[in-house]
Amino acid sequence: MGEFDLVVIGGGPGGYVAAIRGAQLGMRVALVEARSTLGGTCLNEGCIPSKALLQSSHLFHQVVHEAAGHGVLAAPPALDLAAMMARKQAVVDEVVGGLGLLMRRHRVQVLRGTGALEPGPRVAVALADGGRELLTGRAIVLATGSDPVELPFLRFDGRRVVSSTEALAFEAVPGHLAVVGGGAIGLELGSVWARLGAKVTVLEMLPAIAPFADAMASRTLQRALAQQGMVIELNARVMGAREGEGGFELLWQDKKGGEHVLACDKVLVAVGRRPRTAGLEPGRVGLALDERGRIEVDGGWQTNLPGVYAIGDVVRGAMLAHKAEEEAVALVERLAGLDGHVDYDAIPSVVYTEPELASVGLTEEQARERGIEVKVGRFYFKANARAKALGREEGLVKLVADAASGRLLGAHMVGPGVSELIHEATLCLRLGGTSQDIARTCHAHPTLSEAVKEAALAVDGRSIHGG
Repeated sequence: MGEFDLVVIGGGPGGYVAAIRGAQLGMRVALVEARSTLGGTCLNEGCIPSKALLQSSHLFHQVVHEAAGHGVLAAPPALDLAAMMARKQAVVDEVVGGLGLLMRRHRVQVLRGTGALEPGPRVAVALADGGRELLTGRAIVLATGSDPVELPFLRFDGRRVVSSTEALAFEAVPGHLAVVGGGAIGLELGSVWARLGAKVTVLEMLPAIAPFADAMASRTLQRALAQQGMVIELNARVMGAREGEGGFELLWQDKKGGEHVLACDKVLVAVGRRPRTAGLEPGRVGLALDERGRIEVDGGWQTNLPGVYAIGDVVRGAMLAHKAEEEAVALVERLAGLDGHVDYDAIPSVVYTEPELASVGLTEEQARERGIEVKVGRFYFKANARAKALGREEGLVKLVADAASGRLLGAHMVGPGVSELIHEATLCLRLGGTSQDIARTCHAHPTLSEAVKEAALAVDGRSIHGG
């Protein structure tokens, strides 16, 4: 058990993908994971359970608010939250169970325990059953993921002040949920509970929600969420919390310095995540970290320690599961002598609210800041026949292209199913294509994807249905 070609610490999307790809390339692989299940935060208490709840809550919202408009009449629906949570857990169990089968199929040795670096380099594994293993490998990959950021004046207690983990498992719908942070996690979980009947107030310190997104896309999403009843306060700096006469109270300040008090039942703190490196004992072995606690790596994901590499949330870049997966494949292929590569300019990001927000590449603002003259094409879903039939007319597709060459620089979408539509633009951007490559590609009718074609036509003022 002790000697391997590849030792991976962390069984999340980066770690388990690295293990599988290594096994495919003929390596003897060990995967160390502290949880009893594989999949990391994403599959166990992040991406997968949140999407299950988003789907269930969306269905509930449709039945309550939209079914009658389709001619579907039913008695007022009742919420069985326990059944909804059970379905969520069943989805998680099936997905993580499939990973165990993949490990056995590829003959990856899985060790349940906590891995720490040792000189050599080696990995000391404190096994969950109390034993200890010392592993050596030609290459060691650190893929230990990240943890929610805790605010010093809003410590997680798992009951009143919670992280995303607890917000995925409330036993009852909160009367008033305060969400600190208007990024993807806060907006998605805020949407879940708002659809199920909670009053939701989002406090975002920056002047826009989803601050990574194109400004127009961010405003469009904010307007849609506000129409659904979500209260969004921008430029809102949370200062503290206290027990008040009306229950738990958040103290926050607006951009003019005005002080406000927000009474609520629960507070979801979703202000970001931090790299999880403590268990690796980086100081003891001299593993270099940057000023934000991330493991320092070069262009090939090599740390300052020979034979030790790092990927995913513990290194620089977006904390996205699919970014970690791409790094895992590219790194392991390099270790096998192949030409592994990640195009960081073509990594999409998604906020799975309703409507969804999806983006890839440069925003219009970023392109102009770089001194690039751009052409922009927009198409609104209200002019898309399929969106109209679905009753999902909110939002738009916006494409940003280089004015001189027509090369696609970025795509930004808010609307129905844009988490799927974004990949056409991602592929075009990845291949160095132009907006006209999309415009001259035949799209089936009637489909939502026609909105992408129309936006591409609009780059040159040729949209057929956009007016």
